[in-house]
Amino acid sequence: MRKKYLAGMAAVVAAALAVTGCSGGSSATSSASGDGGTVTLEFAQWWEPELPTGSLRALMDQFETENPGIKVNLISGPYASTKEQVVAGAAAGTMSDVVGLDGAWVSDFVKQGSLSNLSDLMSSSGFDESQLAAQVKVDGSTYMIPVANFVYPMFVNEDLLKKAGVTEVPKTRSEFTAAAKAVSALDDNTAGWALPLDTGTPNGIQNDVMSWVWASGGSMLSDGKPNLAGNQDVKDVMDFIKNLYDAGAISKGSFTMKEQDKVNEFTNGRVGMVIDSLAHVNTLREQNKDLNFTVAAIPTADGYTGKGAIPYASWGIGVAANSTHQAEAFKLVSFLLGKDVNASLCSSAKAFPGNNTAVPDFVNDDPIFKKAFEIYQANNATNEFVGLPVAEDLMRSFDEQFQLFLAGKQSADDALNAAQKEWDTAFAG
Repeated sequence: MRKKYLAGMAAVVAAALAVTGCSGGSSATSSASGDGGTVTLEFAQWWEPELPTGSLRALMDQFETENPGIKVNLISGPYASTKEQVVAGAAAGTMSDVVGLDGAWVSDFVKQGSLSNLSDLMSSSGFDESQLAAQVKVDGSTYMIPVANFVYPMFVNEDLLKKAGVTEVPKTRSEFTAAAKAVSALDDNTAGWALPLDTGTPNGIQNDVMSWVWASGGSMLSDGKPNLAGNQDVKDVMDFIKNLYDAGAISKGSFTMKEQDKVNEFTNGRVGMVIDSLAHVNTLREQNKDLNFTVAAIPTADGYTGKGAIPYASWGIGVAANSTHQAEAFKLVSFLLGKDVNASLCSSAKAFPGNNTAVPDFVNDDPIFKKAFEIYQANNATNEFVGLPVAEDLMRSFDEQFQLFLAGKQSADDALNAAQKEWDTAFAG
């Protein structure tokens, strides 16, 4: 598994080096050495193409005004090409001073020594980390900070629930089970819940399975290491889902269903509830103007009284270890995480802030986004796969064992023990 992953990474690096003429783009050391006392920072990210035209550059202009002597050169491109460039730069030691990061990249970059320790930079600059909604850590130190968060609440088709006699949005697992079974009983073409478990794109394990564990204070890790075998919190969620599966309350075809299939089922009014990205709100409205839906927190285990959790994906940020201007680079990181700037950036991105005191403008303009923001503020933003080595392979190996369990071919304990062995091997490298 590990060899296959490393081979894939090597191919990406080779392809990116070929594109950049074996230069990895440009050296942060040379690009950041300014003339006449001016430092020019490279900031590589995929954000600018996804934001309204000129909005990120306007923030950089503001930063330059507030920090005379520092200039910012935006290195922008689509996500895929940015990933290639950052991976190549990490391997060659030519990573841009400041980089946009996906949490799935972090562990390998840290092992390569490509990222600076943000815990040290926060400490040396006096940065108040209590304002951060989340941090991505490896071995106890922070290497990535989420700047903009895209959360995954539970979407609910209110008309289907009402038709099934369900008067309130479920808040507990037992209420969810009752609602899912009631919606599924409406007709043969309707299901209570959609669960994507396709092993080719196994992020359903992250978004649709483990999210139930996190919502009730559980964890799949212990001290940052795999903790699946004998984990009652994970086993309870597996049993909860199998109950729904055996009852026919989950959409047919789960084992080959991809995330987009789940979204399509909900968009077309064939499923009562899904866990999905808030980024799909406007798409749902455009594709089905008659869809009457709301969002809610992921239901918790019956009797659980602690703080809930909501899964997320994010635009993360980090500082390159090869940058010769660490202090200036972290000034840019701090700027983007400041309350007002972070609110402005996230308003443009339709995302939730990395600064937990910031409030983006759009949340007051739309009832769905407003409700989702309230859920975000009331729950912990949690994604334990972020920062783990070969995160997608971990999801896939769990997925394979979980499918065998749902199909009745092995017990929950056997599935957890088998997944534990595969995860231990992956973590060992």
